[in-house]
Amino acid sequence: MDASHRPWKVETRTKASSAFAVAAAIVVVVAILAPLFISRGLLQDLFFILTMLTLAQSWNLLAGYAGLVSVGQQAFVGFGAYAMFACVILLGLDPLSSILLAGFAAALLAIPTGFFAFRLQGAYFAIGTWVVAEVVRLLLAQWKALGGGTGTSLPSGTTRDMIGVGLVGDLFGMRAAHASDVVCYWLALLLAVATIGFVYRLLRSRQGLALAAVRDNQEAARSVGVDARRVKTYVYLAAAFITGLAGALIYVQKARISPDAAFSVIDWTAYVIFIVVIGGIGTIEGPIVGVIVFLLLQNMLADYGSWYLLVLGLIGIAIMLFAPRGLWGLIADRTGLQFFPIRRRLSGGPISFTTKGAPHG
Repeated sequence: MDASHRPWKVETRTKASSAFAVAAAIVVVVAILAPLFISRGLLQDLFFILTMLTLAQSWNLLAGYAGLVSVGQQAFVGFGAYAMFACVILLGLDPLSSILLAGFAAALLAIPTGFFAFRLQGAYFAIGTWVVAEVVRLLLAQWKALGGGTGTSLPSGTTRDMIGVGLVGDLFGMRAAHASDVVCYWLALLLAVATIGFVYRLLRSRQGLALAAVRDNQEAARSVGVDARRVKTYVYLAAAFITGLAGALIYVQKARISPDAAFSVIDWTAYVIFIVVIGGIGTIEGPIVGVIVFLLLQNMLADYGSWYLLVLGLIGIAIMLFAPRGLWGLIADRTGLQFFPIRRRLSGGPISFTTKGAPHG
């Protein structure tokens, strides 16, 4: 067929992304089987990596793709965790079913908080989300049925008796506590994979194009018919739902909660921002790289007390100065690799060219 008559075709995949998809599938299969041949301590480390990765992808969706820089995501971690505890202790539900309800509870919390926060812009939005998180923490600290300011624990044996633990224990010959860790790990793996899949699918959709337009120039996006408020609300609610699920799962594994721990700005927001910034904000690959680097630094520096936080801060500053797009941005610039390509390439016809969806960085 003559080049001038070839049909136009929009493509997003690359050779590297196709190869990565195969490699990622193999990694997921190995990860599913990992509890059969790794120690319980390593299993808990992997659980930490996966839950932090989920939180990082959720925050990156807000800040990196929607331009909503929140420092109050601990509100949804803590609220999701407390919702799970309420379902288990007050309603007598199984912890696993309570996790899903906790996600919806966090999304419901996002409706009034979003109504308030969306009236603020830039730094005011960031401060406003932090204030909301503090208000939620103070309110839940008054909930005497869940321990008030000192917190509470799940009833004895709750995690050992939750759905799936007995089956895993019998199938693999594990004690109940070990089997409970395996079930939580598998759920963390499922949540991390589902979150990455959701973000990738969203960014490749029409909503992803609208999201990028709103982030880059909200007024220009409105001029071409994009409902900026609706797009931001959708992303904000989705991030809250995912964060609430992650928070509930984390505290199923911990089995004890307190307001200060569940709403810790350092554990659930500062560390998450660090992971995204050093990995590469505005990329799906960035938080994956960032969470691995964060775990390595944590294991290397955890014994140095307050110096640990100082070193993390210095590393973050250095990367922002010398690699503004993060470690993955540095790698992508030098190699051209894109494992999760979202740029749209128009091929066919007499010419071929590339358009941007949500930019990679």
